[in-house]
Amino acid sequence: MKDFDFIYIVIFLVGLSLSRILNICIQRIPLNQGNITRRYYWVELISGFVPVFLFSKYGLSPDFAAFTFLMYILIIIFFIDLEHQIIPNELVIIAMFGGTVVFIYNLFRPFLIYSDHLWWNPLLGMVSGSGFLLAVSFFGSLLYKTEEVMGMGDVKLFAPIGLFLGWRMTLLALFISVVLGGMISLLLILLGKATRKSTIPFGPFIVIGVFITVMWGWDIAYWYLHNFWYY
Repeated sequence: MKDFDFIYIVIFLVGLSLSRILNICIQRIPLNQGNITRRYYWVELISGFVPVFLFSKYGLSPDFAAFTFLMYILIIIFFIDLEHQIIPNELVIIAMFGGTVVFIYNLFRPFLIYSDHLWWNPLLGMVSGSGFLLAVSFFGSLLYKTEEVMGMGDVKLFAPIGLFLGWRMTLLALFISVVLGGMISLLLILLGKATRKSTIPFGPFIVIGVFITVMWGWDIAYWYLHNFWYY
């Protein structure tokens, strides 16, 4: 077996072992002790494969470490929001701490996904994603005359995401999340599994959108620019 292949196996096994910690967080943070069997195995598989995908993209680098940290936080958020429709502030704060470390690192060495060395890039990313969702929440509340159109947990979550991704990829992650959320919501309504008034958690779509962006964000951006922007 090649050494490079062996590294993939080691990373998968390490991710698999860390999934136990993630499962504990998912169960205990919202103070729920329900049946976790099915979700437990999903978390194990995802926790094993995510770092393998990230390693294939970034190799053994600070970018790999940073995005593995972010994705593990987001995996916890994915299942908590899916089961309880909340995004705990504790997890957002932990993600903000990691994003701050990335911001400081970028002051000395460019973070690969930013595509530039501008010190304000992650700060603009933090503001752009959260600011857009906050505006949607505000104007949506006025339009539909309800207290909350967009959960504040979703708004706050895009602050640390922006620090990790920079403003360009943050907007792309937001776009992918909205498209996925809209498509799945429409499908659920058509299948009779939900109604227009049903509350569908947006957090899981954010997590999927961020993962797609981290892995293939610039490929998607270049494909779009090449096919629809440049003539």
